[in-house]
Amino acid sequence: MGPVLAGVLQLIALTGALALVHIPAGTCMARVYSSTRHLRVERWIYRGIGADADTEMTWPAYLRGVLAFSAAGVLFLYLLQRLQGVLPGSLHFASVNPAQSFNTAVSFVTNTNWQSYYGEQTMGHVVQTAGLAVQNFVSAAVGMAVAVALVRGFARSRTGELGNFWADLVRGTLRILVPTAAVAAVVLVACGAIQNFSGIHEVGQFMGGSQQWNGGAVASTEAIKELGTNGGGVFNANSAHPFENPTPFTNLFEVFLILVIPFSLTRTFGVMVGSVKQGYAILATMFTIWLGFTALMMWAEFAHHGPALQAAGGAMEGKEVRFGIGGSSIFAVSTTLTSTGAVDSFHSSFTGLGGGITMLSMMLGEIAPGGTGSGLYGMLIMAVIAVFIAGLMVGRTPEYLGKKIGGREMKLAACYILITPALVLVFTAASMALPTPPHSMLNSGAHGFSEVLYAFTSAANNNGSAFAGLNANTDWFNTMTGLAMLLGRFLPMAFVLALAGSLAKQQPVPVTAGTLRTEKPLFTGLLVGAILIITGLTYFPALALGPLAEGLA
Repeated sequence: MGPVLAGVLQLIALTGALALVHIPAGTCMARVYSSTRHLRVERWIYRGIGADADTEMTWPAYLRGVLAFSAAGVLFLYLLQRLQGVLPGSLHFASVNPAQSFNTAVSFVTNTNWQSYYGEQTMGHVVQTAGLAVQNFVSAAVGMAVAVALVRGFARSRTGELGNFWADLVRGTLRILVPTAAVAAVVLVACGAIQNFSGIHEVGQFMGGSQQWNGGAVASTEAIKELGTNGGGVFNANSAHPFENPTPFTNLFEVFLILVIPFSLTRTFGVMVGSVKQGYAILATMFTIWLGFTALMMWAEFAHHGPALQAAGGAMEGKEVRFGIGGSSIFAVSTTLTSTGAVDSFHSSFTGLGGGITMLSMMLGEIAPGGTGSGLYGMLIMAVIAVFIAGLMVGRTPEYLGKKIGGREMKLAACYILITPALVLVFTAASMALPTPPHSMLNSGAHGFSEVLYAFTSAANNNGSAFAGLNANTDWFNTMTGLAMLLGRFLPMAFVLALAGSLAKQQPVPVTAGTLRTEKPLFTGLLVGAILIITGLTYFPALALGPLAEGLA
């Protein structure tokens, strides 16, 4: 079997698995977020945190809950790292320095999981499990909660109430993420991933010295890392490490975990708004972009020129021979089109155009299918913009799901799509203009610029993957990427919740002969076009200086 055919067959198998679970998973999540029952353990949690889970919240109250919970998470994780040196189970690792502690705390709370450190040499068992792994669950649950609040904004009328943040947070964690991650962890252990709390072991002599490995709760961390579109690995090699990702099957299984919740949430959306066809339209948009980018990536990496690449069967530099170009391409596109950031290959070693595809995937806003929750609300924002564009074309007030898209709604949607590009471009420009930050670049020219552009694209979009070749463990990059992650996570959430509140107060308008049918393929095509055009116009100059210049050289 040739490598191209192997890659295509993996893509077909992955698509079939996602299609198989789409309806049951999406319907189950809709029931979770629509339920009025509280499990006993959930009631204990509500009493412990002093929350009334039956009280409905307006969007400012919902946002305050999101910000308060996230701020507490940042503080706890920061202190846990600063105290690591005196904690049991630290594997004798020293406490993490303040700048890196701040960056890592912000990174995991914002579902970014950007890592400017070597995991196996920096974080002990306590920080990995009680700190980082816990945030993998709850940061994903926060994104899902905000997405559900926006869906309720479309589904409800003549009310400003969007549900209860604490109930959505706890239900998403206990009823969806924990049981699914537990099953996934068992699968990974059965396939060879490690799961223990062992210390540091020396594993033989190499070139006059010994190599050391430490264990950890790797399989369970890996499961929620992918399922919650987090991306932070126990080991520096991330999902290229055989302890995290042992076989080609686990590689494809981890991609499945990355995509299953974001794709299934479109079914949840359709069920909750009372029209599954609307959910299918959003799903078709996401799938079209994901499949197109995957095919483009495979072409870029298989289109080998020169005797070395021909002998290897493609651009194999920086790729695991266990996974090959096909598995690496599927993983790279899936992890950057979502907010995962996990890697099974070296993105900096991809071809110039291949590296540009990973960057463009994040620049789309990670909406195809995007992160757990963040992908759905990002795509719904783009749907609002698409119906506005359609309304301008025909001279009619735009409507989406029976809600008029007026001036207030468009201002909120515009702020949402502008904030992330502004963060990426401003921070990248500052890093290139100041004298010290460019010293962190391993490469010069277009590739060196791509390293910095990729770093801030990853941080502001809450992705977390790195182009590598950039020493990000400096005070400048730890601080600036930390700020980019904070602003890139919570400012868009504020605009989303404000939009949800505005929509929930409206009275639905009846469907007429002039209403744009947003469940039809025509709207899907319009939405895909709007996404690509808006992203291209925003980022083309920066891409032309980096990956496009390198790829065309």
